[in-house]
Amino acid sequence: MQFLLAFIVAGPLLGAAAALLPAPPGLKGRSPDQAVLRHGVTVTGVILIAAIVLTLGFDHDQPSRMQATTDISWIRALDVRIHLGVDGISLPLLVLTALLSFLCALYSYFTQQHQRLTPRAPGTSPKGFVALLLVLESGTLATFAVLDLVLFFLAFEMVLIPMYFLIARWGGEGRQAAAWKFILYTLLGSVVMLLGLLLIGVKAGTFDMVALATDNGRGLTTSVQVIAVLAIGIGLAVKTPMWPLHSWLPDAHTAAPTVGSVLLAGVLLKMGTYGFVRILLPIAPDGMRTFAPYLGAFAVAGIIYGSLACLALARPGNKGDLKRLIAYSSVGHMGFVLLGIATMTPTGVNGALFANVAHGLVTGLLFFLVGAVKDRYGTADLDTLAGATGAALYGRAPRLGAFLAFAAVASLGLPGLAGFWGEMLALFGAFEPAEGLSRPAFLTFMAIGAFGTLLTAAYLLLVVRRVCMGGPRPAGETPIADIQGYEFAAWTPLVALTVLAGLWPAVLLGLTDPAVQKLLAGGTQ
Repeated sequence: MQFLLAFIVAGPLLGAAAALLPAPPGLKGRSPDQAVLRHGVTVTGVILIAAIVLTLGFDHDQPSRMQATTDISWIRALDVRIHLGVDGISLPLLVLTALLSFLCALYSYFTQQHQRLTPRAPGTSPKGFVALLLVLESGTLATFAVLDLVLFFLAFEMVLIPMYFLIARWGGEGRQAAAWKFILYTLLGSVVMLLGLLLIGVKAGTFDMVALATDNGRGLTTSVQVIAVLAIGIGLAVKTPMWPLHSWLPDAHTAAPTVGSVLLAGVLLKMGTYGFVRILLPIAPDGMRTFAPYLGAFAVAGIIYGSLACLALARPGNKGDLKRLIAYSSVGHMGFVLLGIATMTPTGVNGALFANVAHGLVTGLLFFLVGAVKDRYGTADLDTLAGATGAALYGRAPRLGAFLAFAAVASLGLPGLAGFWGEMLALFGAFEPAEGLSRPAFLTFMAIGAFGTLLTAAYLLLVVRRVCMGGPRPAGETPIADIQGYEFAAWTPLVALTVLAGLWPAVLLGLTDPAVQKLLAGGTQ
């Protein structure tokens, strides 16, 4: 098991190095480009299988215990260790990352094969694309598996460069400005976060996250905890992204290629909220208690702001971009995650973790679908898609329209689908926050968050009405292709898991709840 986890983390990095080498003659297929794209599918597929095997071998009777651990001394002078492990909190995110990475590689294999006759821009070879995709996967998997603060920071930063190049090289209009905005925001936040991590390590005498969580802040003064939470929280909030540190996200999503948007929304945003749960809640509880009301306030501000921005983009005549709208919706959805964390209760934190996974499944599917609509119509502009000769997907591509409608109602939190449980539990957590937090303040946050769910339903149903409904295809108009086989293969797993998590939430909550209980109790349970 420990070898398997180490392989899951390091395997994509080795695959990225192999992608840059010439393909063996017997594996080239029709062209070297096809060979390297197939290589990406193979490596991500093997990592997904390894993650499934790890899940099957995981001791589900003890999800609060760190399993498949590796603990090797790396930098003795600083007591930095190569410490890996998974529990019920990190395992779902590990599997989600492996799944989305594989689906993105599979989708890219077929889309780039279909576009192979199109002249390629300089610096956009499939070889570089696959290598960046695999480095991105390795960094994300490492973030969820490492148990040392220094390693966490290195893994956290490892994803920035590949995502920058995916946006800057393979993105659409405005990609250079969006890529620079992404890298500058996240790097500046990370510098502040590093100072906070070093402060904890120096004051506590260790960077080991398990030992620090077990100590539960007893080795750190309240002032140190407050400073550490402020510094680390800023870095994590940028990546989440929390309002008002979110402004890099809409530009990055709008400019990014389809798979870049899927991975950015599906897994990269989860790194920030995971850091709040894994590091700040157990290691600096007094500092978190100080800032929890402010975190809750920013969370509900993000919920309302994101929803109002989406409503503005969805209104006729505003030339709203559909990818930009889904990006703003992520600001709102991640607001529910932050609200759950701010309650500092098992109910709220479990809701945050559930919403994390649900958002990865549903928003990943939405970005796949928006990418498909843009490929077919040449635009993601809502006014164009909703015009007299617009999309009208129900009549022109009914299966694509059905998938888009399903993803929209899942995103708005329809009971029975994955999006419902996380938001509901986050609101329940706000109804009865942790001891020492102001209940009237959190009841206010709960009411504002509940109003945000109504706004979410309003803009998503408006999008479905404008894009999916409309008149029949005019005579003589070129038909629009419905869902292709490779698209069905890439999207169906996300649909199935969204339904499974909605109908059987105990599958996920049974993993997270014991681990959350132990984490909040300082490892005493």
